[in-house]
Amino acid sequence: MAIEHLKQSKPEAEKKEEDAKVRSVVEATLADIEKRGDAAVRDLSKKFDGYEPEAFRLSQSEIEAAMQKVSTRDMEDIKFAQTQIRNFAEAQRASMTDIEVETMPGVILGHKNIPVQSVGCYVPGGKFPMVASAHMSVLTATVAGVPRIIASAPPVNGEPHPAIVAAMHMGGAHEIYVMGGIQAVGAMAIGTETIDPVHMLVGPGNAFVAEAKRQLYGRVGIDLFAGPTETQVIADETVDAEMCATDLLGQSEHGYNSPAMLITNSRKLADETLVEINRILKIIPTAETASASWENYGDIFVCDTYKEMLQVANDTAYEHVQIMTDRDDWFLENMHSYGALFLGPRTNVANGDKVIGTNHTLPTKKAGRYTGGLWVGKFLKTHSYQKVTTDEAAALVGEYGSRLCMLEGFVGHAEQCNLRVRRYGGKNVPYGQAAE
Repeated sequence: MAIEHLKQSKPEAEKKEEDAKVRSVVEATLADIEKRGDAAVRDLSKKFDGYEPEAFRLSQSEIEAAMQKVSTRDMEDIKFAQTQIRNFAEAQRASMTDIEVETMPGVILGHKNIPVQSVGCYVPGGKFPMVASAHMSVLTATVAGVPRIIASAPPVNGEPHPAIVAAMHMGGAHEIYVMGGIQAVGAMAIGTETIDPVHMLVGPGNAFVAEAKRQLYGRVGIDLFAGPTETQVIADETVDAEMCATDLLGQSEHGYNSPAMLITNSRKLADETLVEINRILKIIPTAETASASWENYGDIFVCDTYKEMLQVANDTAYEHVQIMTDRDDWFLENMHSYGALFLGPRTNVANGDKVIGTNHTLPTKKAGRYTGGLWVGKFLKTHSYQKVTTDEAAALVGEYGSRLCMLEGFVGHAEQCNLRVRRYGGKNVPYGQAAE
């Protein structure tokens, strides 16, 4: 049994060096936003986007004007996608119920699922205006019942992107801003003179946006670390090289540092996929970014067995995992670390990215080991409560609580329990001693 690393991406040390540079830039930029507020946001927008509007927040008339630029066909497609995403999000929300149970006579415990009170949704729009990200964040937050949803995307060609604005508005955004990159997530999280800070940041983005979210985590909540995008193809000889190469390069075009990985048990398929990738890179319009990603962040593993393929997949915990084998359901049953699975050749990552209904904001950089992707539940906080309705229960639980507190040396804690034993149980417990 052996695992051959047929094609390797650049060394981890080089990747870490790039990450360090990003980290430094983000730290300085966030500090500037905190110090100078709107002035910093305006300077950054001018520098990176060449955009200096009177106000970064769109008025209702500006929203309507942008939406009028969207073609009827595009608007129908956006509505179709939002219907699919809303339907699945509503089904997910229905699976989350409040509970209240009487665990013993007179003791009632429960929990409530309460929406986060304000959310900032970032929608990428640099090289590619990611209209679908508005559905995934804004619409899902709406289904969760978030009372204040603000959304921001960078300008495209010096103005708000019409389809992104339409998707944000139709998804339920209460405030729409035209800001990109670090300045967008920084302004939403930290707040400025004109933007009230939010409680949570969500949405994908490039390495700088992902790092900004990481540094802001704790000050605000975040959905997860999402970006740059990753794609993995797990395939055997039930599919051909064209299918594998197309699915690998479909995500590589996102940017110069988008990892793509093929895991197979067929050396023949691996070799043919390499040939097919070279062919496609000669004709795809986004070859400049796709080829850079594949050269520096592309990997191919050739394994002897399906178990080895599963091991590599779980160890690498990629964001998008396209599975095309004679045992797709076996992988579904046994995989435990990933962003989302795409099972069988009839579906693909682009379906999930744009229209099918599952959310496309997913964990990257092995975060799939400890979290799933963005979903309606990310916008909900589960809070517990308790109440004691009888004197007998108050005294009984108080006696146990008193002794357990004293076991740990917490006299003040014990007295909280003792007071209930005295008042509701009629027992004279000496101060600072455990109840009998």
